[in-house]
Amino acid sequence: MQAMRNGSLLIALILVISVLPVSAQVTNDPVLEKQLKDIIAAHHGRVAVFAQQKSTGKTVAMDADLPLQTASTIKLAMLFEATRQVAAGQAKWEEPITLKAVDRVNGSGLLTFMDAPLTLTLKDVATLMVIVSDNTATNLMIDRFTTKAVDEDMMALGLDQTWLYKKSMVPPSGPMPPDQPKYGLGKTTARQIATVIERVGRCQLDVPGKEALPPDSAVAACKIALHMLQSQFYRDGIPRYLETLDSSEAGSGIANKTGGLETTHSDVGIIAGRSGPIILALYTYDNADHAWTSDNEGTVTMAKLSRAIVQAWEAKGIDGKLLVPGLGLDAKIPLPVKP
Repeated sequence: MQAMRNGSLLIALILVISVLPVSAQVTNDPVLEKQLKDIIAAHHGRVAVFAQQKSTGKTVAMDADLPLQTASTIKLAMLFEATRQVAAGQAKWEEPITLKAVDRVNGSGLLTFMDAPLTLTLKDVATLMVIVSDNTATNLMIDRFTTKAVDEDMMALGLDQTWLYKKSMVPPSGPMPPDQPKYGLGKTTARQIATVIERVGRCQLDVPGKEALPPDSAVAACKIALHMLQSQFYRDGIPRYLETLDSSEAGSGIANKTGGLETTHSDVGIIAGRSGPIILALYTYDNADHAWTSDNEGTVTMAKLSRAIVQAWEAKGIDGKLLVPGLGLDAKIPLPVKP
């Protein structure tokens, strides 16, 4: 584990993503492109896809630059901000966060059922925001870090279509952009949100205009954030057909964050392929199927797209031992033992 503390081992996992026009479709494999188009054509709704294998540069981009309703995938932007501030020494994972009765909101998560007041750590709150998409935890994170800080950093990174507008399950407060009612909690594009999770996975937490972060601190902070994503509870989208073994002990080869509303289901993840990591952002929207089940058509469509992409690009399979932040997802270093 000494290697984890060695800043000289911070290698770039991921290449810079090029900018493509809206609705561009790019693949290095016409057979895969046809497979994906067939899956999308069978879906009763609309689909946006961005996928890239970092070791080869193979890319799929279908409506990847179309602004979309994020649902809970915008929580990745909050995770990035929290991780960056921890690395900068402006926050600590172990700092106390107090849940008050007035903080509890409905929707996904566990904190709405907990007695208050309740003191948790920042790491506890962020973990709940990620692994069960806890809306109350998300609002506690917004209280701690603010939507303004998130949005300013997204803009500084060039992610001009990625916005966290407000708290979850409560009306907006203060002036809002005119498109907020359309998008709700937040908006993004498949390409831009893929960049956000990529930056967490590679420990690229620096933001233009702000002091560069110490490499060791960045690795330590994003190691924890990536482990949260790897511990994602909802596994019916990207992981559905890709995880054939119990990952609870060895660790999952997929780190992801899901989102869902009545007419949209989404999943954004890093897949630890043995030939190199695959970054994947999938959005199904205007969906005819409104059911809240694991077999919702939008969720199953994302699973089919994920399987087709991984089967086409990764003949060697995936391995949870390769999800090591800052060292490359191909580094042969064991994951920490889960408590």
